[in-house]
Amino acid sequence: MHLANMHLSTIDIAVVCCYFLFIFVLAQLVSREKKGHQKNASDYFLASRALPWWAIGTSLIAANISAEQLIGMSGSGYAIGLAIASYEWMAALTLLIVGVFFLPVFLKNEIYTMPEFLARRYGPNIQFVMAILWLLMYVFVNLTSILWLGSTAFSTVTGISQETSLIILAVFCGAYALYGGLKAIALTDVVQVTMLVLGGIVILFIALTHLSGDVSVLGAFHGFQMLLHKVPDNHFHMILHPDNPFYKDLPGLSVILGGMWVANLSYWGFNQYIIQRGLAAKSIHEAQKGIVLAAFLKLLIPLLVVVPGIAAVLIAPGIKNDQAYPTLMTLLPPGLLGIVFAALTAAIIASLGSKVNSIATIFTMDVFKTFNKKTSEKGLVITGRITAITALIIAVLVAKPLIGGFDQAFQFIQDFSGFFTPGICVIFLLGMFWKRATEAGALVAAVGSVAISGVCYLGAAIANIAAIQAHPGVAAALTYASKVPFMNRMGYTFLACLVLAIIASLLQKPKPQNVTVDVTNVDYSTTMSFKIAAGAIIAILIALYATWW
Repeated sequence: MHLANMHLSTIDIAVVCCYFLFIFVLAQLVSREKKGHQKNASDYFLASRALPWWAIGTSLIAANISAEQLIGMSGSGYAIGLAIASYEWMAALTLLIVGVFFLPVFLKNEIYTMPEFLARRYGPNIQFVMAILWLLMYVFVNLTSILWLGSTAFSTVTGISQETSLIILAVFCGAYALYGGLKAIALTDVVQVTMLVLGGIVILFIALTHLSGDVSVLGAFHGFQMLLHKVPDNHFHMILHPDNPFYKDLPGLSVILGGMWVANLSYWGFNQYIIQRGLAAKSIHEAQKGIVLAAFLKLLIPLLVVVPGIAAVLIAPGIKNDQAYPTLMTLLPPGLLGIVFAALTAAIIASLGSKVNSIATIFTMDVFKTFNKKTSEKGLVITGRITAITALIIAVLVAKPLIGGFDQAFQFIQDFSGFFTPGICVIFLLGMFWKRATEAGALVAAVGSVAISGVCYLGAAIANIAAIQAHPGVAAALTYASKVPFMNRMGYTFLACLVLAIIASLLQKPKPQNVTVDVTNVDYSTTMSFKIAAGAIIAILIALYATWW
């Protein structure tokens, strides 16, 4: 059935307006500088390198959980089931690896951006190439996706056209994030994540009690039991079998042993708008405490996002996948609808703010500053703000043409990000853990990742070209490559790029005098509290996969 569009009541509108006003005022307050101090690049892009652990942990989640998860992942839960939760649960384990092995290297060397690390480790060419690739991906894949999926929910709830919703979200993001930079974003993210969790609990409770007809905690438990018995059985399998219609999206054991590691390491370890919170930490141990907090929150997210999407299978069968979460919101009474809508908006705005700040950071520090070395600190901050505004305008203009035609936008994001992630992983892993890696090897990995992924993705189309048809074996190989699940494609591409990068590095004479980043004298030790927390997270993961295998 299809549920009618909801309408915000007066109390809902009041709740949402209070949220908007509170976040805006809070962002301005935390952005204030001491009298006589003018905001410099470190203040704007890295929060003066003084973020506490609680801000790091919550900001990591706020940056990550947006419309992509609340709308896109819930939609994938509706279509695929609990298996999509592997993106969240395996991310918790990935975060621990990032905290132990990657952040110590970056913090020891006081890195501003990921391209800067590449420049200091390899040389300026790879810095520029990767900065451009990241900017293109951030603007045309990630930022547009957040805006489009966010405007989908905004439009569904308010009745405002999606085009107008796009503009409203972009304008508020600019007003909220442009002045204060990362400090304003990270410190207000504590409120954003609180709203996100609260809203997720409300929508989960309402969905489950709607199924059972009993508005109580016991009723929610009975509603979950109904899900286990009434939805299609494959909706509660973490590991999909080849006969599952969504096997190509989540190909079996690849989610825990294969290509998902490539995606997760790239996203959580080498992705500017995620790792930037860690780079802004007071110390490595403060960063690691924030990592643990984020990992525990990642274990919780599927309960608040994926399970409601599965519940929508029974509540509203036949709807478009990405309408699952907005449709569940129609069940909410006045007041609660305002809270959940404010939570949804909080997730969208927080992620938008993080993304545009990282776009501004990379463009300013890795592109603009490269050609304008004498620019003042004030000039860098102004450039960052102009870049952020430009990125938002571009994303608003291209969101519908790029994202509007996809039924599962979350899978679109993963698929096209996969063009870059194998090469990114190879470049950073070799750069941090193999002294012999050279700039030639890094460039080969970067270009090879996009080229190999592109050929595989377009294999069937290329195979139909007349010149290719003349070689049946080549045509058959290209056709086969196009049918490989994208997660497996990332794994195979990673291995191919790794081999190519090693060969290219061995063929090029190393130039150690150009290396200005220290990757040898790094302290990888962790506190006992970190070890205990990490052990608890791993134990929970084992229990989850053992239960839902």
